[in-house]
Amino acid sequence: MDQAASLLAQGQVVAFPTETVYGLGANALDSGAVEAIFKAKGRPQDNPLIVHLGEQSQADKYVQAIPPKARLLMERFWPGPLTLVLAKTGQVPPVVTAGLDTVALRVPDHPLALELLRQTGFPLAAPSANLSGRPSPTRAEHVLADLGGRIPAILDGGETGWGLESTVLDCTVEPFRLLRPGGVTLEDLRALVPVTFAASEGEDKEPPRSPGMKYQHYAPDATVFLLTGQGVRARIQEESEPYRRRGQKVGVMTWNERSHLYSGFTVLPMGSEGDLQTLANKLYHLLRQADHLGLDVLYIEGVPEADLGLAIMNRLRKAADYREIKT
Repeated sequence: MDQAASLLAQGQVVAFPTETVYGLGANALDSGAVEAIFKAKGRPQDNPLIVHLGEQSQADKYVQAIPPKARLLMERFWPGPLTLVLAKTGQVPPVVTAGLDTVALRVPDHPLALELLRQTGFPLAAPSANLSGRPSPTRAEHVLADLGGRIPAILDGGETGWGLESTVLDCTVEPFRLLRPGGVTLEDLRALVPVTFAASEGEDKEPPRSPGMKYQHYAPDATVFLLTGQGVRARIQEESEPYRRRGQKVGVMTWNERSHLYSGFTVLPMGSEGDLQTLANKLYHLLRQADHLGLDVLYIEGVPEADLGLAIMNRLRKAADYREIKT
């Protein structure tokens, strides 16, 4: 911990665990340090970063005003997997926000992240600690696989809890607008404040106001297809036939109870049917496992888009580069 804090104070980058995924952190108030994040990840400069705070009270330093409804959400969900987009002050360098007049803030709910923030005394800009476009890291070994040799240190906190990135909510419009679903669900938010959500709103049409709104994300090397609806098994059998005839290695991500339906496929079990929390927790590990197993093609069975399922399907669509087959 002392070494990590010292490196950050010197303007370097450090990977550290949060309750969502591992982040690649740098001093959010130091433009040069933040630029090192983009370089290490190969991340496009127009993709804004989330600023991590040690406690809720620090938010007032970096935003112009906090609407009462946003304050209510902070009190309910911070520390936790909720990021709020607010109008920024001049203290936040443009490189952090991709030149936008807004900044995305959250307080992580992980003891190591909070201790690191306490020791450094400054906020940390931190996207996920992976090469840009790759599945996000939920274990230190994932960070090492992507960024080993590119960054000076990884603070190993074991496996992360949620396994999916934070929910991102734009609080500069009324009603608030959900930019990226995550661990704090749309239903959780709407129980407290009005929130709108359109699955593809703003993507590729305007500068992204949040991470995860532009560019391919979460993708393994295999070609991924997402299947939804009835008759998924039969469609996978049909669609995969040409690949299997050519001798390509084909995998399926499915619930444990359905694994026996896919004889001849490499099966990546998602957990017990309907257990969305377990699936969220292991999702990126499964996508990385597809690479480890050398899969050429991966078919994924979709899940219902309610509660945590909305965030899971959001990530799966991006992993598949929107190759979705509706049966």
